[in-house]
Amino acid sequence: MISLRRATPEDAEWLLELLIGDDTEPFLGGRAPRDLEALHAQIERSRAEPQKSGRMIIELDGERAGTMAFDTASEAHRIAHIGGLAVHPDFRQRGVADEAARRFQRYLIFDLGFHRLELACYGFNDRAIRHTERVGFVREGVKRRAYMRHGEWQDAVLFSLLREDLEP
Repeated sequence: MISLRRATPEDAEWLLELLIGDDTEPFLGGRAPRDLEALHAQIERSRAEPQKSGRMIIELDGERAGTMAFDTASEAHRIAHIGGLAVHPDFRQRGVADEAARRFQRYLIFDLGFHRLELACYGFNDRAIRHTERVGFVREGVKRRAYMRHGEWQDAVLFSLLREDLEP
């Protein structure tokens, strides 16, 4: 069974290993924490301001399987920016990311009251783009050559999900 919980300081070293791994780091955005100090700060903010920010742990049958995060993009308009989805290699190809993303959407929209969720994927990250569309996000456009990543300009594919997209 897949569940989500807020990260704790005890998760920081595990998270860092996952986020800086060779098969994960190239695909994460430039804002993702890449050292223990930044991770501890993000975890503390998640715990101090749970309505505004979150570093989450994905668990499968009680075992850490991955992570994802959100930050409030606009309090007035109830928009959250989500990202940082990473699944540990031992748990990939099992639908963990899809189920966790759907649970995360419902948590942010129905429990925390956000109206709109936004995210961006690098244009070269076909796996993330397919995942994002598969879990219900709508492609809104492309920011051409928007981000410098590993010495090259990269496109960002923009997506959103609205509360009404989840309601029957």
